[in-house]
Formats: sequence, C-alpha cells, structure tokens
Amino acid sequence: MTDPRDYKLDLTSLQPADKEESTAAKGRPFLSVLFACCGVYQRLYRDPTGAFYAGHCPKCARPVKFKVGDGGTSARHFVVH
Repeated sequence: MTDPRDYKLDLTSLQPADKEESTAAKGRPFLSVLFACCGVYQRLYRDPTGAFYAGHCPKCARPVKFKVGDGGTSARHFVVH
C-alpha cells in the first residue's frame, strides 16, 4: 500500500532530548497558582528584576505577590485562598 499523504516530515534536524535543555528550562520562570476564590489557575511570571512574582485572579482580580529571596521555597505550585 502506498502513502496517500502529499507531504513528508523531516525530523533529522532535531536533537535528542538529553543533549538539549528542555523548553521549560530555557523559558521565563513562572509559578502555577490556583486561585481558590474562583477555582482558576494562572501562571505568574517573575518580574524583570527577578525580585518577585506578581499577578491577580483572572476572574475577581484578587492581587497576589510572591517575593524571591534566600530561605524561600523551591515549590512551583501554590493555592491562594
């Protein structure tokens, strides 16, 4: 049986995953936050100075700010009540 598709996908230029950093590791740092007030998730990105993560609930606009500093946590997921 022949292949009916009229295109060919060339993947030879892709690097194996172990030789290349993951896309998430290269991207901008973020926290995953669940706003319990409205039951929605939001990504909060670190500010350009690297001092904090800030944002607000996308439904009710409740503000939240996470400071970055020594003695903090390595957690990436939070629930805001």
